[in-house]
Amino acid sequence: MSRRILTGITTTGIPHIGNYFGAIKPALQLSCEKNVSSYFFLADLHAIIKQTNPNEIKVSVNEVALAWLSSGLDPEESFFYRQSNIPEITELAWILSCVTAKGLINRSHAYKAAVQLNHDHTKDEDKGISMGLFSYPVLMAADILMFNSSHVPVGNDQLQHLEITRDIAEKFNHQYGNAFVIPEAIINKDGKLLVGHDGRKMSKSYNNVIPFLSSEKELKKAISKIVTNSLEPGEPKDHSSCNLFLIYSAFASSENIAEMKEKYKNGIGWGDAKEHVFNELNSLIIPLREKYLELKDQPHYLDEVLALGAEKVRPQAKELLLKIKDLVGISSIS
Repeated sequence: MSRRILTGITTTGIPHIGNYFGAIKPALQLSCEKNVSSYFFLADLHAIIKQTNPNEIKVSVNEVALAWLSSGLDPEESFFYRQSNIPEITELAWILSCVTAKGLINRSHAYKAAVQLNHDHTKDEDKGISMGLFSYPVLMAADILMFNSSHVPVGNDQLQHLEITRDIAEKFNHQYGNAFVIPEAIINKDGKLLVGHDGRKMSKSYNNVIPFLSSEKELKKAISKIVTNSLEPGEPKDHSSCNLFLIYSAFASSENIAEMKEKYKNGIGWGDAKEHVFNELNSLIIPLREKYLELKDQPHYLDEVLALGAEKVRPQAKELLLKIKDLVGISSIS
């Protein structure tokens, strides 16, 4: 049975190793399976919900696209496009919003967190909350349903959005007829939340990221910042509560992870441990970095790739949107 898999990354920052090991690499591995059609997109419309600096978004679009391509995405074999180049997505989002219960969106984690933050600071509960933030799950539903994706890789923190998408699709199908495939989640049950150098979730918001396609010097500097404890060389160390080990275990082989556990028991010094982590991570990144630098020297390449992607997916989007508009009664009169 064929599967249609869709993955997007919001263009609000420079890609880090959490993006690579948590989203890019597993998505590309899925795309290599038999009977799979893959849709990869740059979620730049989502980006403007939080990011108000246009230059930051421009840089991020460029860097995120290069990250995908440097990691092995083949735009000839997959559908690779920029969200804002497909206007049918936003038109579909409006139609979907008209069948979406406000109460459903009220339960969105992002919205609830923003409201709670206002309450905690004794502010009006809607202060600083845009309609973009509130209706974010509807736009995400449009992203997924626009191409009738059957499977969507998501982390646990995004699972609710897929559940909302399923609710919206089921309600639309019940009200107007079976127009949408009900998507299923693909969750890496063995996957761990990749932490930054301070132990919190790796995020540009926390300024705790380990860069993905940086220079060796920048990568080494980021790893040197990973917080450890004050245990001296020779003293046994607990790997289970160590940020450095958690980061290492996200990319190392099971054999190397077992060896590192032994090194912890034997009291490896933190400097040596960080050097070991750097060397292994850097060796994995070298070929990707080389590809990144090669593509970066071709300024028109991204424009060509994303134009090709839009050219490939827009006919699909137009076809589905015409069907949806006909179902809801806003098709051409003739």
